[in-house]
Amino acid sequence: MRGDLLQRTMPFSELLEQVGSTGRFQVLHVTLLCIPVLMMASHNLLQNFVATVPSHYCNAHANLSQAQLSLEESLLITVPLDGQGRPQRCQRYAAPQWHLLGKNGTSGSGDLADATEGFDAALQECTDGWFYNSTVRSSTIISEWHLVCDMHSFKQMGQTIYMGGVLVGALLFGGLSDRYGRRILLLISNLLMAVSGTCAAFSSSFSLFCVFRFGCGLALSGLGLNTFSLIVEWIPTRIRTAVGTATGYCYTIGQLILVLLAYFIRDWRWLTLAVSLPFYVFFLIAWWFHESSRWLALSNRTEHALKNLKSVARFNGRHEEAEKLDIKILHESMKKEMSSTKGSYSILDLFKTPAMRKRTLCLSAVWLSTSFAYYGLAMDLDKFGVDIYLIQVIFGAVDIPAKVVVVVSMSLIGRRRSQCAVLVIAGITILLNLLVPYDKQTIRTCLAVLGKGCLAASFNCCYLYSGELFPTIIRQNGMGWVSMMARIGAMVAPMVLLTRDYIPWLPGLIYGGAPILSGLAAIFLPETLGSPLPDTLQDVEESESGRRSKMSPKETITLQDKQANLLKQSA
Repeated sequence: MRGDLLQRTMPFSELLEQVGSTGRFQVLHVTLLCIPVLMMASHNLLQNFVATVPSHYCNAHANLSQAQLSLEESLLITVPLDGQGRPQRCQRYAAPQWHLLGKNGTSGSGDLADATEGFDAALQECTDGWFYNSTVRSSTIISEWHLVCDMHSFKQMGQTIYMGGVLVGALLFGGLSDRYGRRILLLISNLLMAVSGTCAAFSSSFSLFCVFRFGCGLALSGLGLNTFSLIVEWIPTRIRTAVGTATGYCYTIGQLILVLLAYFIRDWRWLTLAVSLPFYVFFLIAWWFHESSRWLALSNRTEHALKNLKSVARFNGRHEEAEKLDIKILHESMKKEMSSTKGSYSILDLFKTPAMRKRTLCLSAVWLSTSFAYYGLAMDLDKFGVDIYLIQVIFGAVDIPAKVVVVVSMSLIGRRRSQCAVLVIAGITILLNLLVPYDKQTIRTCLAVLGKGCLAASFNCCYLYSGELFPTIIRQNGMGWVSMMARIGAMVAPMVLLTRDYIPWLPGLIYGGAPILSGLAAIFLPETLGSPLPDTLQDVEESESGRRSKMSPKETITLQDKQANLLKQSA
């Protein structure tokens, strides 16, 4: 009976069922692919710890080295206080203010105080460097290369360069993966992450550190794209949502792992090394992975595809099915896949028709603002005045209930309402934080945590909703486009913090306003709960207008000709 079933024409998904779609191979395969995801969060949020800005102030004047003064006395006569009674970070007295020792009662030398009572209290920059408080972190890139005061913007530049690597990697590895395969690109990405991370840990200058962090960003995109492809192309459709959710939780757990590592490893070089060395192991493990048979078949490498399918069948204990597989069966199974591939479609088709253009623009706004606000919050933990390790744990843990709530919400009230709600709520909480006094740290932290949880939920909703809105023939192009918009948002987010030097409340206004505007834009998207997935651009147009398409006759003819050509090519 099973042999007869294999002899008839069947889709590739059904062929995958025959060799075991949820067998031992898939369990081990998905598990090994998910383990590196635990460490991906460590690189994304690494700067929260390696670039922590320690308390600092100007070093004392060189001529004070011979004076018998305590640290407190030296600080008193060297550094003026700011409006909140704390030592200024970027200025000191042009000359030691000896008279302050007498006024403070710390010196018994009244003659010295009288002699310096009228001393000029002019200020100057920290010409002799800075003293850094190493209580929280023993060393950071900030204290290593003095990225403070006039150079404080370099901290945000470092994260922007890393996110730029993520963006370039998404563009680069996506095309290379479709051309050369998922497995080889995954191997390269693991090795690139390991080598770039190791080199970053031993960088002798900030410039070199940025270069290698850019390499880490490249590798992160390669890991994410090819891990996802290898997972979904070896499992059946019915469990993709569950596996995708589990993979997302691996990233969430990874945020907590980073906190644990950072708590026990206080030196930035050793911490960078600790989150990079595991990728050498992941590189070795990746040699075991099987290339996607679906991709191999679509790339006219049917013999290799057949070999991998037989190997999976044997691993799953289905030796009889493995022996019955042949090239003819594989060719027949790929006909449907060939008819729904992107063929000659491109990113330009995302903007070609009115309905598709509306979907693409609205989803672009949703992805960009979600990523923009998410990293704007996640990469600026210092401002909450809470222990950095505690706030990172809270920020990571809130993702767990947030993702559960949004999954339930999407099933009950629909995708569109859920997407709009989480974005608008996130924006409102960020804006409300602007009205809360700085000393009300508990309220500020609670609002930020709620906002971050909503943004994490928005990410979860984005993936599912976008996949349901883009038609099959350009779904990969669509997902690649919105993913690129998310990378742009993450890259711009750190630079917005620099506007705080001129208008303190402006970053919060931008971070809060962007999600609200995109949440309103999402209202114009159609609901997809319970609706069939669109396969063509015509399906999209017809679903938007009911029975009648809004496309012009010329556009309709062009689409029909293009789809007919695809069918002929796959026949």
